Amino acid sequence: MNAVQADCDVADGQTVLQPSAGPADARAVWLDRQQLQWPGADAGAVAGSRFRLVHSAGGRLVLAKGQAVQGADAAFVLGATQAAEPAPRFKHLAAGARLRLAADDAAQLPALIGGQWALVHEAADATVLDATSVQLPALLDDLYAPAQQLAQLGVTVQAQATRFELWAPTARAVTLCVYPRGSGHAEAARMLQRDDATGAWRHTEATDWRGRYYRYLVDVFVPGTGWVRNRVTDPYAVSLTTDSQRAYIANLNDARLKPAGWDAHRAPDKVQANTDMVVYELHVRDFSASDASVPPAHRGKYLAFTDTASRGMRHLRALAQAGLTDIHLLPVFDLATVPERGCVVPRVPSAAPDSPAQQASVMADAARDCFNWGYDPFHYSAPEGSYATDPADGAVRIREFRAMVMALHRAGLRVGMDVVYNHTAAAGQHAKAVLDRIVPGYYHRLDANGVVERSTCCDNTATEHAMMAKLMTDSVKLWATQYRIDSFRFDLMAHQPRAAMQALQREVNAATGRHVNLIGEGWNFGEVADGRRFVQASQLSLNGSGIGTFSDRGRDAVRGGSAGDEGEALVTRKGYVNGAAEGPRDEAMRLADQVRIGLAGTLRDYEMLTWQGQARRLEQIDYAGQPAGYASEPGEVVNYVENHDNQTLFDNNALKLPHDTTGAERARVQMLAAAINLFSQGVAYFHAGIDTLRSKSLDRNSYDSGDWFNRLDWSYQTNHFGTGLPPQRDNQSSWPVFQPLLADKTLPPKPRDIAWARDAFRDLLAVRASTPLFRLRDAAEVRQRLSFPNSGPQQNPAVLVGRLDGAGRADARFGELLYFVNVAETAQTLMLPELAKGAAWRLHPAQARRGAADLRAREARVDAASGGFTIPPRTAVVFVRG
Repeated sequence: MNAVQADCDVADGQTVLQPSAGPADARAVWLDRQQLQWPGADAGAVAGSRFRLVHSAGGRLVLAKGQAVQGADAAFVLGATQAAEPAPRFKHLAAGARLRLAADDAAQLPALIGGQWALVHEAADATVLDATSVQLPALLDDLYAPAQQLAQLGVTVQAQATRFELWAPTARAVTLCVYPRGSGHAEAARMLQRDDATGAWRHTEATDWRGRYYRYLVDVFVPGTGWVRNRVTDPYAVSLTTDSQRAYIANLNDARLKPAGWDAHRAPDKVQANTDMVVYELHVRDFSASDASVPPAHRGKYLAFTDTASRGMRHLRALAQAGLTDIHLLPVFDLATVPERGCVVPRVPSAAPDSPAQQASVMADAARDCFNWGYDPFHYSAPEGSYATDPADGAVRIREFRAMVMALHRAGLRVGMDVVYNHTAAAGQHAKAVLDRIVPGYYHRLDANGVVERSTCCDNTATEHAMMAKLMTDSVKLWATQYRIDSFRFDLMAHQPRAAMQALQREVNAATGRHVNLIGEGWNFGEVADGRRFVQASQLSLNGSGIGTFSDRGRDAVRGGSAGDEGEALVTRKGYVNGAAEGPRDEAMRLADQVRIGLAGTLRDYEMLTWQGQARRLEQIDYAGQPAGYASEPGEVVNYVENHDNQTLFDNNALKLPHDTTGAERARVQMLAAAINLFSQGVAYFHAGIDTLRSKSLDRNSYDSGDWFNRLDWSYQTNHFGTGLPPQRDNQSSWPVFQPLLADKTLPPKPRDIAWARDAFRDLLAVRASTPLFRLRDAAEVRQRLSFPNSGPQQNPAVLVGRLDGAGRADARFGELLYFVNVAETAQTLMLPELAKGAAWRLHPAQARRGAADLRAREARVDAASGGFTIPPRTAVVFVRG
């Protein structure tokens, strides 16, 4: 065994080969291969001064103020002016010296790209006034632009040949370590060869190495540390061994990586446009960890979805038959925080429903337990191992993931993925950082000092950089082609450029030969807010793109309050379904208008008569200083009233509804919110368990709250409300409000309440599925076919009324449809004489059928003589005619 091969067996992730004491900050920025900018530096402040770019291959620069530069083996004098206008890609940069490298000097950069760089401002006597490292991404994008066309990053396996390719332009050496198993000694070490045009390193072995494992030794300079040898996995890994220690060599077309029937199976043909999507957001572990009808070995695993007789799969099939189209899985790529073997199941004590003891037990083991939402990406293109029955075998997680997808497809459901390309679990030289340990300083977004931005909670990636955008696109293409993923939800998508998302859409569609539905969070915040760095993939900036964003407009109007509420605000800030509609009239009408905005698809150019008596386009109506209507087409909005974030809808209503509200009425209120969502134009999105009154015992952020606070019960006996105070970490300020509610034995729903909500939800799904009038694909049709009787200053704000005109559409099924949502505690009669005329209205078949859940809907009456429509209390009713 040679020395390099022996180094493959060293467990430690990093060896410092040559320490460096140079500057670790990076206050200057490359703009392209010839230009730099140093914000804050004044090009003409010091007479006779100059700017130089200095380099040391060995990392030996000494840059002490008041002394001459030492240790440089190359230096370039820069032309300097004071920047007046920011460069388009760098409009976030503060004013400062704009520096230019001579063309001949710029030509030398590729030969010097590795090693230590510094930008120095020197006095006339050549002593240092100031010095800083330089942010490299734009330089690397310019020098190595051809890398964007690389088609084979990662591993490519063919008959008797295995090819490895890694983009690492600043490395001085890359070594491949190959292992026969996921543990044990290396069997081979190979030096990769650098392609100077792309900055990629390659090696082709004339051997079929599939089924083996690998990692790299990357010798690279890290500012502030020096030359290091990083033992690191591949950012393009398609699978891994336990706890992601080694990457797996695979040809994803191998038969042994496919469950029986994989090639022949097809996804359900249920969605032709975004607006056809009705989504159920589900966590793999939540789905089956507590389901006794699933074999023990499959609980919390991918394979639980293949147990067709389980309670959970029977539940999903029933939803699919009623009209659900998509299951969206919370992150299932390789995660950083869940132990893939030997995770702990906390021993939760039996304690009072308002006790802190349960959460104390759960949180004591949170770092070692089997649960996390998974918004902590490690490897973007490999399935998570904790959901596989054998995480040590790289083939198993691939095969079982595919088996899950195929089982859901066969159940009549498309499969979506929640993807998190806006941040990684770690950056820098952290053991669970992959990208930064291969190309330091490139893949993440940096602040003015060169420190990684963390506005998303974690280390923000920078998809404005070409190779990070490529990694994102290549990853989505892999999931869509190799795992047949039908749709994607992008976490904090507004931290990515609109252009990157549109390019991704084009490439993924081309790779799959079909339209892949894209939706995401368009929240506008952080260092990229208001377009500071690029045109964002945000609510206000994505209109016209065809990509959907989640709407907070309808969500907050229906639920009440906002995502940041705590303590008493959770009780007092009521929503349309849980009290506000029967409060002060002006506020009730304003809120009813906010709900109508959602019903109209949040469309910019939809015109509505407001509660103040004005005809306004939705973009002219104010929402917290923004246009309430922001979408150009209905497929660009995702309507929801509950998802994994914040309290569940049941918990939200437990806080806001009057104390004496019965369990049956609480279930009705829950279904009123669901009805509003299903009647709204756009994508309909639901959190798993909304139909079973799911509770997380009031937890506002259950991302690491273990199985205990995230349980689902497919036996429909309990919703787990009152199973202890939620974790202190995110809830303690609200504990005084929570305790009396959790202790109240009248609040947990009875099994009959859960069963009613389950069945009522399916009936509402069937209503939406029955006609494309609820799923109109373009804004012009929404304007033409949707109107809101009972709007304006004379409205009854407790009743929403929507009319959908089916004239001229052969597929509409109904000539006309009229829906009512009465949120009041009493029956309401509306006088709508123009609508009462003509052919008789009849209850929608899904609500009129024998066995329909909501018997109260049958009490709705239409008096053709008077034009009166009487709607029972807390009931959603749909009439049809023609």
